[in-house]
Amino acid sequence: MCGIVGIVSQEPVNQQVYDSLLLLQHRGQDSTGIATLDGDFFHAVKAKGQVREAYRTRDMRTLKGNIGLGHVRYATRGSAAAEEEAQPFYVGAPYGIILVHNGNLTNTRELTAELYNVDRRHLNTHSDTELLLNVLANELQAGIAGLSLDADQVFEAVSRVYQRVEGSYATIALIAGYGLLAFRDPNGIRPLVLGRRTAASGADEWVVASESLVLESGGYEVVRDVEPGEAILISPDGTMESRQCAAQTRLVPCAFEYIYLARPDSVLDGIAVYDARLRLGDVLAEEIAEQLPDVDIDVVMPIPDSARPSAMQVAQKLGIEYREGFFKNRYVGRTFIMPGQAVRKKSVRQKLNAMSIEFKGKNVLIVDDSIVRGTTSREIVEMARAAGAKSVIFASAAPPVVFPHVYGINMPSRGELIAHGRSSEEIAAELGADHLIYMSVEGMNRAIMQGQDRVTELEQSCFTGEYIAGNVDAEYLAWVEATQES
Repeated sequence: MCGIVGIVSQEPVNQQVYDSLLLLQHRGQDSTGIATLDGDFFHAVKAKGQVREAYRTRDMRTLKGNIGLGHVRYATRGSAAAEEEAQPFYVGAPYGIILVHNGNLTNTRELTAELYNVDRRHLNTHSDTELLLNVLANELQAGIAGLSLDADQVFEAVSRVYQRVEGSYATIALIAGYGLLAFRDPNGIRPLVLGRRTAASGADEWVVASESLVLESGGYEVVRDVEPGEAILISPDGTMESRQCAAQTRLVPCAFEYIYLARPDSVLDGIAVYDARLRLGDVLAEEIAEQLPDVDIDVVMPIPDSARPSAMQVAQKLGIEYREGFFKNRYVGRTFIMPGQAVRKKSVRQKLNAMSIEFKGKNVLIVDDSIVRGTTSREIVEMARAAGAKSVIFASAAPPVVFPHVYGINMPSRGELIAHGRSSEEIAAELGADHLIYMSVEGMNRAIMQGQDRVTELEQSCFTGEYIAGNVDAEYLAWVEATQES
């Protein structure tokens, strides 16, 4: 999970990209990077850490040009600590290309061998983004006819990229002298939204970003989501061309975008994230009432912030008082995307504080968006009991996470997943909760996709073990786990 943005403007773009990355900070806090294109010259700044601390006035002054892209990184492949793995990545030929990407490639072993042994290209990191960049550069180089590059050649190159690359990838690249290229994997797993506004000169200005809130904040009209398998090419003068470049496509966005990853004020593939979370609460309330009909509950409390809409609906549907029992320190990052169990455990206590006045002597139903490793949930249950809760019922607005997620979320090891190989009763005991309720897979699908017909299926491999892209099998999952542990 990362956040990406690309902008073609009629005025300097550095501040626009910076502001966009601030809005996407929730998607990654390991590192960040901005690159701009000024005529035929690239300017780039990359740094570890969050956006607000990463850039100085002198950095912004170097980022000249009216076309730019940006990235916030949450490491799922390679090292989170390695600054050289921060995006964007650059190659000098053909023409010069600089690229950012959100997602995970699943055939990195095969691509690495091909690039070294067939394409004769050198890789300097373990990042699958560098792999993707070099595949694109190689296909562009192979398809160039004549002295210049045209849209047909670009789209044909992207078609060949689709034939070689497997997994999830929403991608934005700048090509020196030619503009901005964006494309989305044939299954549409990771989001990418296209927007447009009119400059004072009357020319079109464009943005592509991971979430629609970037467009709305910048005064852009949301044109549409980039389609699975589609490539979009925008020239420096604002001319936009698009083409369907993949032979076979289907729209299967990641369920976790709606459950946790995206900001609630975004709309992805026609589904409003906030509305989806409200509906998840409605369905969760139904399942709580069915599974725990005789359990006394005095109060419903959310784990802020992403679980708040679901918890509000649970309280309303069950006719139980809703209270805010946990106070959130907003200066601590999202614990789910922090590397290492020890760091996550420590950060939970820094991030949340239980207010005793809301817990003392009460049977408390705590609603969270999901339970992955159980680190956060276990600490929360302990905090609730220490604050005086009489009993603690824990509810997840997502189904049990039983399988690794290989499409851009850092949950690669089955041994890290608290639900893998355990029953709900065993998990409740691990968490220290009196009762535990998980959303069903059927209920999740019904809640997220209700009221629209654009999305008819979700990428939900971490709940079901059904992997839709990349020939993911037991051998591959074992290799991923081994490389993460080494």
